[in-house]
Amino acid sequence: MLVLYVYKDGPFEPLLPLACKSQQSTCAPVIHMTTAAKTIYSVSELTKKIKALLEETYPFLWIQGEISNFRMPASGHYYFTLKDANAQISAVMFRGQNKNLRFIPEDGMSVTGFGRVSVYSPRGAYQIILEYLEPSGVGALQAAFEQLKAKLSGEGLFDAAYKKELPLLPRKIVLITSATGAAVHDMIRVMQRRYPNIRIEIFPASVQGDQAVPDIVSAIELLNRRNDADFAVLARGGGSLEDLRAFNAEEVARAIFASGVPIVSAVGHETDYTIADFVADLRAPTPSAAAEMVVPVKAELENRRLQLSRQLAAGAYKLIDDRRRRIRQLADRLVHPKRRLDDLRLRLDELSNRLQAAFQRRLGREKERLDWRTQRLYANSPAILLQERRHRVAQLQQRLCSAANSLVRTRAMQAGAFNDRLNALNPAAVLQRGYSIARRRSDKCIIRDAAEVETGEILEILLARGKLTSLVKGKQEDGQKEL
Repeated sequence: MLVLYVYKDGPFEPLLPLACKSQQSTCAPVIHMTTAAKTIYSVSELTKKIKALLEETYPFLWIQGEISNFRMPASGHYYFTLKDANAQISAVMFRGQNKNLRFIPEDGMSVTGFGRVSVYSPRGAYQIILEYLEPSGVGALQAAFEQLKAKLSGEGLFDAAYKKELPLLPRKIVLITSATGAAVHDMIRVMQRRYPNIRIEIFPASVQGDQAVPDIVSAIELLNRRNDADFAVLARGGGSLEDLRAFNAEEVARAIFASGVPIVSAVGHETDYTIADFVADLRAPTPSAAAEMVVPVKAELENRRLQLSRQLAAGAYKLIDDRRRRIRQLADRLVHPKRRLDDLRLRLDELSNRLQAAFQRRLGREKERLDWRTQRLYANSPAILLQERRHRVAQLQQRLCSAANSLVRTRAMQAGAFNDRLNALNPAAVLQRGYSIARRRSDKCIIRDAAEVETGEILEILLARGKLTSLVKGKQEDGQKEL
């Protein structure tokens, strides 16, 4: 399919599509132009014309959408994207405008803004420059209230651990409020009714408008510098969220939290809640209710004092009666000192006798033990033991000598017997009795059997004196029969 575009001193206009001659051939667009001079725009010129066209067509408008890709660089400007279900547009809010916002935009927040459409030439992108922004469906003040409430709660400014207690009977009360408003007159009237001569001091402060925040902060600082009041009541009558804006300011909240003097918040009607209510040490629904809560009724206190005085007097009388009764009981139990001394003397004599008897018994036992130990010591005396050991040594020496003599005689007799046996077994003695010993000449072996000698062998015959050398000419196996 081929589409032809023809230039006629204006934008290209499409003509009817024409079919290519051949489906295999490559179709290329064919553009017919008139001979008139053509106009060529640079990118900058075209962008400039588009920018002028958009800014003239949409100078200022309201726009609603959902925030995404929110970012805030070091310059302090807000950059984000506004989108709905089908489209999106870049948005910017410069620092000069966003500093007046009472809330911080967040991703996913639905907002309504007022601004103008513009084109950012370096990128060729169109965007909307916002002058005003508020959350859709809820006012900016309410959004700022919720954000500040979450922030301070996360920092612990609402924790009960930091709440200071108020005295039961204050000596001096400071009212921080407008000096001409109805709230201050209501509180003074209620306080004077409940406690006529109570000391009240007023720190005038604006409670509405741009000057309200610095006035309230200055009053709280003055309260702490003077430090002569038991507590202060921060009050004003009811109003819209815009009217109560000063009591939702972060500066006021931090001044209340930093105060060393307890502060009661009595702002608006019973249904109104402000940031000051959460940070204060005590929250009252209305200024008149605050006066009722912090100031006791003097007549009730007087009645209570009289009641306590009567209870104290009755208790004191009862205690005195109890002590008197106790004294009488003790007096009845008290014995005359002389009788007591006599009893003690008798007791002392008895104890002395018992002590002396016990001492004598103890002395006798110790004497017996000493005699027994002396006898044991004498029995184990070294001189006696030495004498016994010497007598024992003499006996052992005598027994040793007798045993030695007996052993010598026994050994001498045994030696004689052994000598006789040796002499009997001595070969020389045998030779003296006429016997002789025959042995081979070659190996000196004694011949005991005729079978051991061969005929013609030379033998040596040992005699009692000398020896003979003989030649064996014959031998006989049973020569013993001739003995």
